[in-house]
Amino acid sequence: MRKVLAALIGLVLLAGCAADPVWAPEEAVQAAQYRHPGPPRVTLFTMVSNETGAGGHSSLMINASQRVIWDPSGSFHHDTIPERNDLLYGITPAVADVYTRYHARKTWHVIIQELDVTPEAAERAFALAQGYGAVPNAYCAHSTSAILRQLPGLEGIRQTMLPVKLAEQIREVPGVRERVLHEYDSDDNSRVLEDWDPARFALSQSPG
Repeated sequence: MRKVLAALIGLVLLAGCAADPVWAPEEAVQAAQYRHPGPPRVTLFTMVSNETGAGGHSSLMINASQRVIWDPSGSFHHDTIPERNDLLYGITPAVADVYTRYHARKTWHVIIQELDVTPEAAERAFALAQGYGAVPNAYCAHSTSAILRQLPGLEGIRQTMLPVKLAEQIREVPGVRERVLHEYDSDDNSRVLEDWDPARFALSQSPG
């Protein structure tokens, strides 16, 4: 009971679960579209407290006909990243990198679990995320598990309110690859986005 209570407190305390409904204009969404050259894939992110081990946030990166991040009730926002009701568009390698670094800091680490899926499964995940709608605070794992359990091969996933419990279930799925990201920046993660300049990043990656 104590562990469950700590996990629920973590859900409330982490800034990752505190978003309002938004709706980016169509031209911004169309302009931001990005298709990653890798295989169709879903990637579960789980933010875990370094102090208690409780989960604070769940989100899902989906590589389908375009790559997006389902960030239910999340706090990750940037003017260059269009969002529609918790779905972030234009997830280039630079955006995926800053997204994970935004959440990893001295008090939280990120579990990253990748699963290659069929193109049809990836498109279904994308469609489900598009149609889900804005998610209430603290329902990040609940909504993410609801999407995952509708994909072929993941029907056994149980819907849960607890991010760590969802990560534990995904860990048992054959073919899942897992790594953990630790960073030790200040707990004020707002600076990560304030300091991020997409144009400067693109210039640093150009040859010569």
